[in-house]
Parts: sequence; structure tokens; C-alpha cells
Amino acid sequence: MEFIQIEKLARILESKIKYQFSGKLWRDNSDNGWYFITVPDHFSKEIRSNLQWQEEGWGRMKATAVIKDLNWNTSIWYDTKAKNYILPVKSEIRKKLSLQENDLLSISILV
Repeated sequence: MEFIQIEKLARILESKIKYQFSGKLWRDNSDNGWYFITVPDHFSKEIRSNLQWQEEGWGRMKATAVIKDLNWNTSIWYDTKAKNYILPVKSEIRKKLSLQENDLLSISILV
């Protein structure tokens, strides 16, 4: 995982589409459940309609995520059952930001 310097982030912001929203951190029900934030319906529909061509295997699309003051390169995944993209939030990010399940967060994603 690569953390982004401010100058590099500024260049990314200029060339990417930015989506800002609030969402709850939730945990998947599997044994070693991953943590996610769901991209709202209207943003998911817009991203899927206009940028689906950028998806790689299993509906994965490269993105940059920003929560609080932490920026990192990641991917959003298209959940075919819910018809939304989901943003995985790794333990490293949760620890650095002291995040807990059900926290309501302000998020930016750049695709």
C-alpha cells in the first residue's frame, strides 16, 4: 500500500473524478470479515454508467481514498447483489485512524 504525499495527491485530484460522501464502516459476516464503506446508490450508478470500462477483474476499479487526513491507493469493488461499489478499509488504515465498526465517516474517493 502506498501512502500519498500532498504534492502527488494534488496531481491526482486534478486528473480524477472526486466523490465525497458519508458512510458507516461495516464488517462482512464471513469468518475473517473485511471492513467496508458502501458508496451511495447515486454515486455507484454514476460511476458504473460512466467508468465501468476502467474495471478490472470482479468489478474492481482503482481508486484513491481519503478519510480524515489519510490518503491511500486502493480499489473499490462492485457488489453485484447490492448494486453498489464498496470501499475496503484494511486493518492498517483502521488502526492509524482508530476506526471502529459503525463509525460514521466522511470519505472522498477519486476514480
